[in-house]
Amino acid sequence: MLIHINDDLDLKKIADSGQAFRIKEMDDTQRFFRFITNDSILYIKDLSDGNFDISCSEEEWEHIWFPYFDLGRNYSQIRADIPSEDTFHQKASAFGKGIRILKQDPFEMLITFIISQRKNIPAIRASVEKIAARFGTKLVTSYEEVYTFPSAIQMAGCNSENLSDCSLGYRLPYIIDAVMNVNSNSLSLEELFDYDTDTLFQSLLSVKGVGKKVANCICLFAYARLECAPVDVWIEKIINRYFDGINPYPQYGEVAGIMQQYAFYYIRDISI
Repeated sequence: MLIHINDDLDLKKIADSGQAFRIKEMDDTQRFFRFITNDSILYIKDLSDGNFDISCSEEEWEHIWFPYFDLGRNYSQIRADIPSEDTFHQKASAFGKGIRILKQDPFEMLITFIISQRKNIPAIRASVEKIAARFGTKLVTSYEEVYTFPSAIQMAGCNSENLSDCSLGYRLPYIIDAVMNVNSNSLSLEELFDYDTDTLFQSLLSVKGVGKKVANCICLFAYARLECAPVDVWIEKIINRYFDGINPYPQYGEVAGIMQQYAFYYIRDISI
């Protein structure tokens, strides 16, 4: 099915932005990507000028992928509204034009961002794919065999033995504990949608292995709390180098997380 999108959407930049670890570039010469969330798979090709070829039905696009890509929000206007005096974020947003905040599954975000600590993106992806292959459901498409990211129920039997080859290191007991908490309903990921952002954040901090950065990532990428701007070593570098040690993201309010993503994508490029 062919669709047209009037706003910013760059599949490559989203894939490289560090917010999702299962996006696959199917063909680097054709701007052709695979996205997967829960048991839904999307193959999408950028035909240029805002035109895209997508593999799903109109109904699936409207109910799953339209909200997944946050297409109800005008990102070009958000970029235009950056104050002229904030030259860093003007440059970062121009460089990162096309990045959007993906709305992803809470359990997948909980597990993958616990894994993400002190790992580079290729290593995170490798661990996540091993978990999917071990516990997820195999789906066969016309392009590939791929595994869904498992649900908490599918991971209920996880232990140090069957996770031993997933390259989790010190994170392994945190993963087991998180799965147990979700399955016992000590942490109800669905109920967290109804919480205000501060209560949501504090609830996530109660999970072993979840610190402020990971909690903010889950708030942002699973619960669409765009006022959350995770601070990692890259963002700390920005705060200290360009803003005299004063965190600029609170001033951006409900779009702080978008500004953070532009900045995160930009700083890694200019620091290489």
